[in-house]
Amino acid sequence: MNTAAYLRRIGLPELAGAPAGAENLRVLHAAHIEKVPYEALEIWLGRATTVDPVESAERVIRGRGGYCYHLNGAFSELIRALGYDVTRHVGGVQTRGREPGITANHLVLTVRGLPSEDNPGGEWLTDLGLGDGLHEPLPLVEGTYRQGPFRYGLRPSEVAPGGWRFDHDPSGSFLGMDFDPAPADMSAFAEMHRHLTTSPESGFVRTATIQRRDAYGVDVLRGLVLSRVGGGARSVTLDDQRDYYAALADVFLLPLADVSARERDELWRKLCAAHEAWLAGDTS
Repeated sequence: MNTAAYLRRIGLPELAGAPAGAENLRVLHAAHIEKVPYEALEIWLGRATTVDPVESAERVIRGRGGYCYHLNGAFSELIRALGYDVTRHVGGVQTRGREPGITANHLVLTVRGLPSEDNPGGEWLTDLGLGDGLHEPLPLVEGTYRQGPFRYGLRPSEVAPGGWRFDHDPSGSFLGMDFDPAPADMSAFAEMHRHLTTSPESGFVRTATIQRRDAYGVDVLRGLVLSRVGGGARSVTLDDQRDYYAALADVFLLPLADVSARERDELWRKLCAAHEAWLAGDTS
């Protein structure tokens, strides 16, 4: 992985060789969240991806994003190269109507050895793959935390002995997330990644979703509906192809330089068909 290129991608070339401290971790996390979108458009473009962190990092460097396996996998490679003690964990995001569990539908990161005034133990929840979740790392300490418009909770998990539970804000896109305390190999996510990228039951397959968090809220594009949660709340349907791709570039910093004109036209056709089905109430 080209660490210098990665740091340039997130606008922090000056952190090459900088001390691995809690404040620099916060800066790296916030910059990555703000500049690298949560997106799974590769599925809609018919492009296969893996959970390999180096492959994910290379795609981020080229100007794309990803979902949890890609974003947290890539970020773990970056900060490990910068000297941080990072561990990957198997997690489970609990969506509405589902029970909590360690389902491997989420990759979680923790970083240790970084004591600070508000976190003497020095262990941090570091998660860039929750879409409308964290903007900055959270101290891995039970409590309630506010970031922008969202109020989060951390507490011991009830389904993973020794693990942790992240409770999302009631306005968030999911209920919460649990993770196992044991270190995990990326192979633990391969089967669920296959399901999430190919199954008709997968939310990523059913809806093309893109999100980008900032300090004040989150921009969300689900299908053709662009909305804002937090400062400047809004919602609008992008019913013109030029407006859609302009929003990708301007709002989500996703110019899709690696996508041809033919691929863009085909993607737009798929998005419009899915939007029409949604308007008609077809949830099959």
